[in-house]
Amino acid sequence: RALRLVGGRSRCEGRVELEQEGTWGTVCDDGWDIPDADVVCRQLRCGHAVRAPGNATFGRGQGPILRDEVECQGHERDLWECPATLEHDCSHKEDAGVVCSEHQEWRLSGGRDGCAGRVEVFFRGTWSTVCKSTWYETEATVLCRTLGCGDALQRPSFRHTLPGKMVYMCESLQPSLAHCQWSFNKSAPCYQSWAAGVICNGTGS
Repeated sequence: RALRLVGGRSRCEGRVELEQEGTWGTVCDDGWDIPDADVVCRQLRCGHAVRAPGNATFGRGQGPILRDEVECQGHERDLWECPATLEHDCSHKEDAGVVCSEHQEWRLSGGRDGCAGRVEVFFRGTWSTVCKSTWYETEATVLCRTLGCGDALQRPSFRHTLPGKMVYMCESLQPSLAHCQWSFNKSAPCYQSWAAGVICNGTGS
């Protein structure tokens, strides 16, 4: 009963793929909604669903389309328990996707391009700032590389004007900040702290 998300920016976002008899296949987006996506997120220990996009938002899959007209109530233990039809008139341009609450994505705002500015993280359905208290060269470099922006040049400070606060601590150069230690909305590490910023040496789109 293997399940995975493919084509997203973390393991908690992407195109829904199921394994059946050794072959990976996709789910058609007919009737695909938040209760269906909730079951996927919970099965992957990714929290709850914040979006349930269709229309191959995360690219077109390969292989068979294994489920159509999925009708989860939202409490099922896995996607296989949900009623669905096996016959379908779908193509891969209708592949279903999921964005879960534990997915993290990042952007730099207020700079000259997408490779400079205040660090903002999308997590649990909202954009938040990052505390400068543990924002060092390693953390900044991880983010610059994740965004395709090269390495970190400078780490300016900004004010917190968004509702949430995230703290990252990376002991080494990880594939993304989500792979480092992090805590969300814990007041102590952010006490009297500024919001983190970064200027990377690359240029963004």
